[in-house]
Amino acid sequence: MSSEASQITVPKFRGMKAAGQKITMLTAYDYTLAGLLDATGVEGILVGDSMSMVVQGHPNTLPVTLDEMIYHAEMVGRAVRHALVVVDMPFPSFHLGVYKAVESAGRILKETRCQAVKLEGGTAQAEVIAALVSAGIPVMAHCGLRPQNVLQLGGYKVQRDLDQLLADATAAEAAGAFAVVLECIPAAMANKITSRVKIPTIGIGAGAGCDGQILVTNDLLGLTSGYVPRFVKAYADLQTVITQAVTRFRDDVRSGTFPTSEQTFK
Repeated sequence: MSSEASQITVPKFRGMKAAGQKITMLTAYDYTLAGLLDATGVEGILVGDSMSMVVQGHPNTLPVTLDEMIYHAEMVGRAVRHALVVVDMPFPSFHLGVYKAVESAGRILKETRCQAVKLEGGTAQAEVIAALVSAGIPVMAHCGLRPQNVLQLGGYKVQRDLDQLLADATAAEAAGAFAVVLECIPAAMANKITSRVKIPTIGIGAGAGCDGQILVTNDLLGLTSGYVPRFVKAYADLQTVITQAVTRFRDDVRSGTFPTSEQTFK
Protein backbone atom coordinates (compact mmCIF):
# COMPACT_ATOMS: atom_id res chain seq x y z
CA MET A 1 0.00 0.00 0.00
CA SER A 2 1.38 3.42 -0.93
CA SER A 3 2.01 6.08 1.71
CA GLU A 4 -0.67 8.26 0.09
CA ALA A 5 -3.24 5.47 0.40
CA SER A 6 -2.47 4.93 4.08
CA GLN A 7 -2.25 8.62 5.04
CA ILE A 8 -4.98 9.79 7.39
CA THR A 9 -6.40 12.91 5.75
CA VAL A 10 -8.86 15.37 7.28
CA PRO A 11 -11.84 13.80 5.40
CA LYS A 12 -10.76 10.30 6.50
CA PHE A 13 -10.40 11.46 10.08
CA ARG A 14 -13.81 13.09 10.08
CA GLY A 15 -15.39 10.09 8.37
CA MET A 16 -14.30 7.69 11.09
CA LYS A 17 -17.21 8.79 13.28
CA ALA A 18 -19.83 7.83 10.69
CA ALA A 19 -17.99 4.55 10.13
CA GLY A 20 -18.12 3.75 13.84
CA GLN A 21 -14.32 3.60 14.14
CA LYS A 22 -12.69 4.77 17.35
CA ILE A 23 -9.91 7.33 16.94
CA THR A 24 -6.59 7.34 18.81
CA MET A 25 -4.42 10.43 19.23
CA LEU A 26 -1.23 11.13 21.14
CA THR A 27 1.15 14.07 21.50
CA ALA A 28 4.65 14.33 20.06
CA TYR A 29 7.22 17.12 20.07
CA ASP A 30 10.25 15.60 18.27
CA TYR A 31 11.25 13.46 15.29
CA THR A 32 12.17 10.25 17.12
CA LEU A 33 9.05 9.89 19.25
CA ALA A 34 6.77 11.00 16.42
CA GLY A 35 8.15 8.25 14.20
CA LEU A 36 7.64 5.61 16.90
CA LEU A 37 4.05 6.71 17.51
CA ASP A 38 3.26 6.86 13.80
CA ALA A 39 4.53 3.31 13.25
CA THR A 40 1.89 1.98 15.69
CA GLY A 41 -0.93 3.17 13.44
CA VAL A 42 -2.49 5.83 15.68
CA GLU A 43 -4.75 8.05 13.61
CA GLY A 44 -3.69 11.43 14.97
CA ILE A 45 -0.60 13.07 16.43
CA LEU A 46 -0.91 16.42 18.18
CA VAL A 47 2.00 18.80 18.50
CA GLY A 48 0.47 20.21 21.65
CA ASP A 49 1.12 23.43 23.48
CA SER A 50 1.51 21.03 26.42
CA MET A 51 5.10 21.21 25.17
CA SER A 52 5.35 24.30 27.37
CA MET A 53 5.02 22.06 30.44
CA VAL A 54 6.35 18.70 29.24
CA VAL A 55 9.42 19.90 27.31
CA GLN A 56 10.11 23.41 28.60
CA GLY A 57 9.21 22.95 32.27
CA HIS A 58 6.73 25.81 32.59
CA PRO A 59 3.79 25.59 35.04
CA ASN A 60 1.19 26.03 32.26
CA THR A 61 0.82 26.24 28.47
CA LEU A 62 0.91 30.03 28.20
CA PRO A 63 4.66 30.72 27.65
CA VAL A 64 5.22 28.63 24.49
CA THR A 65 5.51 30.77 21.34
CA LEU A 66 4.34 30.33 17.76
CA ASP A 67 7.94 30.05 16.54
CA GLU A 68 8.60 27.29 19.08
CA MET A 69 5.46 25.42 18.03
CA ILE A 70 6.52 25.61 14.39
CA TYR A 71 10.06 24.46 15.22
CA HIS A 72 8.80 21.31 16.95
CA ALA A 73 5.97 20.71 14.48
CA GLU A 74 8.47 20.69 11.62
CA MET A 75 10.39 17.87 13.34
CA VAL A 76 7.23 15.87 13.94
CA GLY A 77 5.93 16.41 10.41
CA ARG A 78 9.19 15.09 8.96
CA ALA A 79 8.77 11.79 10.83
CA VAL A 80 5.09 11.03 10.22
CA ARG A 81 3.83 9.09 7.20
CA HIS A 82 0.44 7.79 8.37
CA ALA A 83 -1.20 9.88 11.10
CA LEU A 84 -2.95 13.20 10.73
CA VAL A 85 -0.67 15.76 12.37
CA VAL A 86 -2.42 18.61 14.16
CA VAL A 87 -0.63 21.60 15.69
CA ASP A 88 -1.89 23.67 18.62
CA MET A 89 -2.19 27.40 18.03
CA PRO A 90 -0.50 28.86 21.11
CA PHE A 91 -1.82 31.71 23.22
CA PRO A 92 -2.56 34.40 22.01
CA SER A 93 -2.03 33.67 18.31
CA PHE A 94 -5.75 33.36 17.52
CA HIS A 95 -6.96 36.13 19.84
CA LEU A 96 -5.43 39.01 17.88
CA GLY A 97 -8.02 39.27 15.14
CA VAL A 98 -9.00 37.11 12.18
CA TYR A 99 -6.20 38.35 9.91
CA LYS A 100 -3.50 37.55 12.47
CA ALA A 101 -5.04 34.14 13.18
CA VAL A 102 -5.00 33.22 9.48
CA GLU A 103 -1.43 34.49 9.19
CA SER A 104 -0.29 32.43 12.19
CA ALA A 105 -2.09 29.24 11.12
CA GLY A 106 -0.84 29.76 7.58
CA ARG A 107 2.72 29.83 8.85
CA ILE A 108 2.16 26.50 10.60
CA LEU A 109 1.00 24.83 7.39
CA LYS A 110 3.64 26.51 5.19
CA GLU A 111 6.62 25.88 7.45
CA THR A 112 5.82 22.33 8.59
CA ARG A 113 4.44 19.18 7.00
CA CYS A 114 1.44 19.20 9.28
CA GLN A 115 -2.14 19.13 8.03
CA ALA A 116 -4.31 20.98 10.56
CA VAL A 117 -4.35 23.33 13.53
CA LYS A 118 -6.18 23.15 16.85
CA LEU A 119 -7.47 26.08 18.83
CA GLU A 120 -9.26 26.40 22.13
CA GLY A 121 -12.80 27.75 22.07
CA GLY A 122 -16.27 27.37 20.59
CA THR A 123 -18.77 30.20 20.45
CA ALA A 124 -16.16 32.87 21.19
CA GLN A 125 -13.88 31.60 18.43
CA ALA A 126 -16.48 30.67 15.80
CA GLU A 127 -15.56 33.64 13.60
CA VAL A 128 -11.88 32.70 13.71
CA ILE A 129 -12.61 29.04 12.96
CA ALA A 130 -14.78 30.03 9.98
CA ALA A 131 -12.07 32.37 8.65
CA LEU A 132 -9.39 29.69 8.91
CA VAL A 133 -11.58 27.10 7.20
CA SER A 134 -12.45 29.62 4.50
CA ALA A 135 -8.72 30.09 3.91
CA GLY A 136 -8.32 26.33 3.44
CA ILE A 137 -6.87 25.64 6.87
CA PRO A 138 -8.41 22.59 8.62
CA VAL A 139 -9.35 23.30 12.23
CA MET A 140 -9.83 21.03 15.24
CA ALA A 141 -11.67 22.82 18.05
CA HIS A 142 -11.16 22.35 21.79
CA CYS A 143 -14.02 22.76 24.28
CA GLY A 144 -14.53 22.10 27.97
CA LEU A 145 -11.45 22.77 30.08
CA ARG A 146 -9.24 25.13 28.11
CA PRO A 147 -5.72 25.11 29.59
CA GLN A 148 -4.91 28.50 28.07
CA ASN A 149 -7.63 29.96 30.34
CA VAL A 150 -6.11 28.46 33.50
CA LEU A 151 -5.41 31.84 35.10
CA GLN A 152 -8.99 32.95 34.57
CA LEU A 153 -10.39 29.63 35.79
CA GLY A 154 -8.15 29.56 38.84
CA GLY A 155 -6.89 26.06 38.08
CA TYR A 156 -7.64 22.94 36.07
CA LYS A 157 -11.28 22.19 36.89
CA VAL A 158 -13.95 19.89 35.50
CA GLN A 159 -16.38 21.85 33.31
CA ARG A 160 -20.05 21.19 34.09
CA ASP A 161 -22.09 23.86 32.26
CA LEU A 162 -23.87 21.63 29.73
CA ASP A 163 -25.60 24.49 27.92
CA GLN A 164 -22.28 26.26 27.34
CA LEU A 165 -20.51 23.05 26.37
CA LEU A 166 -23.19 22.21 23.81
CA ALA A 167 -23.16 25.76 22.49
CA ASP A 168 -19.38 25.70 22.08
CA ALA A 169 -19.26 22.32 20.33
CA THR A 170 -22.13 23.06 17.96
CA ALA A 171 -20.73 26.53 17.18
CA ALA A 172 -17.36 25.00 16.33
CA GLU A 173 -19.03 22.45 14.07
CA ALA A 174 -21.16 25.11 12.35
CA ALA A 175 -18.04 27.21 11.76
CA GLY A 176 -16.41 24.30 9.93
CA ALA A 177 -14.26 22.49 12.50
CA PHE A 178 -13.65 18.88 11.42
CA ALA A 179 -13.37 17.57 15.02
CA VAL A 180 -13.50 18.79 18.59
CA VAL A 181 -11.49 17.88 21.68
CA LEU A 182 -13.57 17.60 24.86
CA GLU A 183 -11.44 18.03 27.98
CA CYS A 184 -12.41 17.39 31.62
CA ILE A 185 -16.16 17.03 31.11
CA PRO A 186 -18.46 14.62 32.99
CA ALA A 187 -18.96 11.51 30.86
CA ALA A 188 -22.73 11.93 30.58
CA MET A 189 -22.33 15.45 29.23
CA ALA A 190 -19.64 14.36 26.78
CA ASN A 191 -22.00 11.62 25.56
CA LYS A 192 -24.73 14.20 24.88
CA ILE A 193 -22.32 16.40 22.95
CA THR A 194 -21.02 13.42 20.97
CA SER A 195 -24.54 12.45 19.95
CA ARG A 196 -25.43 16.04 19.06
CA VAL A 197 -22.57 16.82 16.66
CA LYS A 198 -21.66 15.03 13.44
CA ILE A 199 -17.94 15.68 13.76
CA PRO A 200 -15.72 13.40 15.87
CA THR A 201 -15.28 14.19 19.55
CA ILE A 202 -11.84 13.41 20.98
CA GLY A 203 -11.95 12.97 24.73
CA ILE A 204 -9.38 13.64 27.40
CA GLY A 205 -10.97 13.17 30.79
CA ALA A 206 -14.40 13.01 29.12
CA GLY A 207 -15.31 9.33 29.36
CA ALA A 208 -15.45 6.41 26.95
CA GLY A 209 -18.43 7.69 24.97
CA CYS A 210 -16.36 10.08 22.87
CA ASP A 211 -15.48 9.09 19.30
CA GLY A 212 -11.79 8.99 20.18
CA GLN A 213 -9.26 9.54 22.95
CA ILE A 214 -6.07 11.54 23.34
CA LEU A 215 -3.40 11.53 26.01
CA VAL A 216 -0.11 13.33 26.51
CA THR A 217 2.42 10.68 25.50
CA ASN A 218 4.71 11.41 28.44
CA ASP A 219 1.81 10.61 30.77
CA LEU A 220 1.04 7.37 28.92
CA LEU A 221 4.69 6.30 29.17
CA GLY A 222 5.02 7.07 32.87
CA LEU A 223 7.40 9.96 32.34
CA THR A 224 5.33 12.47 34.25
CA SER A 225 6.88 14.07 37.32
CA GLY A 226 4.66 15.61 39.96
CA TYR A 227 0.89 15.80 39.64
CA VAL A 228 -0.77 13.23 37.37
CA PRO A 229 -4.37 13.99 36.29
CA ARG A 230 -7.05 11.47 37.22
CA PHE A 231 -7.85 10.76 33.57
CA VAL A 232 -4.33 9.51 32.83
CA LYS A 233 -3.51 5.82 32.49
CA ALA A 234 0.20 5.02 32.47
CA TYR A 235 0.85 2.07 30.16
CA ALA A 236 4.55 1.92 31.06
CA ASP A 237 6.97 3.13 33.74
CA LEU A 238 9.76 4.60 31.64
CA GLN A 239 10.80 6.88 34.46
CA THR A 240 12.01 3.82 36.39
CA VAL A 241 13.49 2.17 33.28
CA ILE A 242 15.48 5.28 32.37
CA THR A 243 16.65 5.87 35.93
CA GLN A 244 17.84 2.28 36.25
CA ALA A 245 19.63 2.35 32.88
CA VAL A 246 21.44 5.61 33.62
CA THR A 247 22.40 4.39 37.10
CA ARG A 248 23.92 1.21 35.62
CA PHE A 249 25.86 3.31 33.08
CA ARG A 250 27.16 5.58 35.84
CA ASP A 251 28.22 2.64 37.96
CA ASP A 252 29.94 0.85 35.05
CA VAL A 253 31.95 3.97 34.14
CA ARG A 254 32.99 4.51 37.75
CA SER A 255 34.01 0.87 38.18
CA GLY A 256 35.85 0.72 34.86
CA THR A 257 33.58 -1.98 33.37
CA PHE A 258 32.45 0.32 30.53
CA PRO A 259 33.61 0.48 27.86
CA THR A 260 34.85 -3.08 27.28
CA SER A 261 36.70 -4.45 24.28
CA GLU A 262 33.33 -4.90 22.55
CA GLN A 263 32.80 -1.14 22.58
CA THR A 264 36.41 -0.27 21.65
CA PHE A 265 38.05 0.18 18.23
CA LYS A 266 41.30 -1.64 17.42
